[in-house]
Amino acid sequence: MTFVAIVEKFDSDLWYFYLPVPEEVAHTFLQSENKRVIATLDGKESYHCAIMSMEGRYFINVNKERRKKLGLRKGTAVQVELQPDASDYGMPVPEEFKEVLNQDPEGDEAFHRLTPGKQRSLLHIAGNVKNTDKRIERALVIVNHVKTHEKVDFKILNAEMKAFRSRS
Repeated sequence: MTFVAIVEKFDSDLWYFYLPVPEEVAHTFLQSENKRVIATLDGKESYHCAIMSMEGRYFINVNKERRKKLGLRKGTAVQVELQPDASDYGMPVPEEFKEVLNQDPEGDEAFHRLTPGKQRSLLHIAGNVKNTDKRIERALVIVNHVKTHEKVDFKILNAEMKAFRSRS
């Protein structure tokens, strides 16, 4: 589904810039109870996101990096195309992470016991660097973390990543 939206900004510490999603468009996706979509902005930039709601309004978030790349500011009109996200996790899985899970059945099992939101957060952390060696390092640390901790603790995970880097 395609529509034009104007970049808006919340007065909130939780979310900042967003694109309003017309109610009829949002309901089309939300009927399936899967709010995960792939958004394409101005036919140039595609990304995985969720249709969110607050105060009776539906929206998708637009981060700073994406706004900068596309030259978007508050008040800019954007052509938005939304498609259902049929991926397993609601975002791309770094190849390095897949390989670590393939080689570590216990880690794979522990990762898949996590909620979908925790899985997405960890996949984001694992893939949020351009360097292949760093993606491998992060995948190893993350998988070890989920195997050795009952819950994901992002402070501890961050410390484990720093400790891993200092040993390398």
